[in-house]
Amino acid sequence: MISLVPRRLPWLLLISTLVVSADRLTKTWVSAHIPMGGAIPIIPGVLRISHWTNEGAAFSLFADSASPHMVRWALASFGCCLALAVLIALVRFGNRFTLITVALAFVLGGALGNLHDRILYGSVVDFIEVRILSYPWPDFNIADSAVVTGACLLMLDALLPKNTPVD
Repeated sequence: MISLVPRRLPWLLLISTLVVSADRLTKTWVSAHIPMGGAIPIIPGVLRISHWTNEGAAFSLFADSASPHMVRWALASFGCCLALAVLIALVRFGNRFTLITVALAFVLGGALGNLHDRILYGSVVDFIEVRILSYPWPDFNIADSAVVTGACLLMLDALLPKNTPVD
């Protein structure tokens, strides 16, 4: 039977594709134009575009591991599992736009962006450097931002009141 409900899955996958594309374009630009360890100030003392690689997970967790090869493939495996689980959820719930489906599209794009780098290069390029007051935030990239944005949207959805029928 043909469903009369329009599928939104292609549009949600387009969001993921745009995240991956923006991530790849920015990492490629940074790698080509900023030497490793270099930076371009955008807002002095607050925001710089820098060039670093991260062999670990978020916030450089496990980056100084005694077994970097094992960490690389463990993180790649986790990324594959995450991307697959999110894709399955999107296929299942992708018949409409909701806060949850848009959040999942962001998470999928971010997971795939960093997974690409981790598999091909063994590390990801981090280039957004932010200082809040005088505290340096760990460097990150577009893929990281998309995953965090998706996670925040999921938390927001969990906190919003649901319209439930009154008995």
